[in-house]
Amino acid sequence: MSLPKTYYSDFYQLLAAIRNTTEARDLAQDLFTPNEIYTFAKRWQEIQYLAKGAPQRDVSAMLDISISKITRGSRVLSHGTGAFKTFLKRLNKPIHDHP
Repeated sequence: MSLPKTYYSDFYQLLAAIRNTTEARDLAQDLFTPNEIYTFAKRWQEIQYLAKGAPQRDVSAMLDISISKITRGSRVLSHGTGAFKTFLKRLNKPIHDHP
């Protein structure tokens, strides 16, 4: 199942229009289910732990996430688009050297 490219473009423009944390919270509450917000928040915590250099098994235990999901997060952090690193830096979050 695919959507027209303009749908994705419109969605990315919506995200880019967020001006502050309050707007981000309000939009998330209107756009996503509580479970989706929970999942996104947990995913962001996972990325932050991995960026600090925390061992994958520790992150898995702390957040109750499967090792396969942690491994995917680590791979995206190291070899993805670089967006996670951009936002970690922008938010002054610690980043451990990743290859």
